Amino acid sequence: MRVAFVGLGVMGFPMAGHLARNGHGVVVYNRTTAKAEDWIAKYEGCAAPTPAAAASAAEIVFTCVGNDDDVREVMLGASGILDALRPGSIVVDHTTSSATVARDMHAAAAERGIGFLDAPVSGGQAGAENGQLTVMAGGEAAIFERALPVIRSYAKAVTLIGPTGSGQLAKMVNQICIAGVVQGLAEGLDFAMRAGLDPAVVIESISKGAAQSWQMENRWQTMVDDEFDFGFAVDWMRKDLGFALEEARRNGAQIELTELVDRYYAEVQAMGGNRWDTSSLIARLRR
Repeated sequence: MRVAFVGLGVMGFPMAGHLARNGHGVVVYNRTTAKAEDWIAKYEGCAAPTPAAAASAAEIVFTCVGNDDDVREVMLGASGILDALRPGSIVVDHTTSSATVARDMHAAAAERGIGFLDAPVSGGQAGAENGQLTVMAGGEAAIFERALPVIRSYAKAVTLIGPTGSGQLAKMVNQICIAGVVQGLAEGLDFAMRAGLDPAVVIESISKGAAQSWQMENRWQTMVDDEFDFGFAVDWMRKDLGFALEEARRNGAQIELTELVDRYYAEVQAMGGNRWDTSSLIARLRR
């Protein structure tokens, strides 16, 4: 298919690459043109000077940008995607944003006869590079089915959660769960070391039981070694948890642990750990 990809960050760059490798005709746009030039040097495709130019001939446009304001800008700005697309085309927004902006963009797209899916992803930079992302989508079933074969270029699991906004809400659930797991692992590892235990021996034992998690399997060693340059940054996690906390205030959910862990991440930021990955929660325990 003819596709466009807007936003070539640590996730978007390899995701767009998988689309090209799977035979789709890809046009990319990135606010920093050097990143787009790097992409076309590595993959088959071309770059466009604006989001609108990238989208003008596309059947599906994928976006993966920073936050709600960025989504509104690339979709509805002076050189935005929606006014450049033809009726019947589709926008798949992989940005982690609020459910509110997802619903607003769906409405704006529908006015123009364009399909829209909010489709945040989980799996981090490694998942994007390996084409093993999990995608949580919100939108109409018919639009989802049309986009699904293309999304599978970079995803191992793609699920339609429900109507528009449901993808973003599911991503909030994902981040709520991860926050608790990482904090528990940080406390457990710090406890083990202070108790004089060998963390490797402890993890070898407990990872075979109910305490097992992806975080434990993949991050315990780097946490012990104070290595925090793997994957999802603290700044991004706090952005995501902010969406969850805001939504919880609206729907009445009690997410006290998430609020507490968000404060712990603020402490990590104060230590200079804005770009450390989320496993750096252990750093505040070892100061």
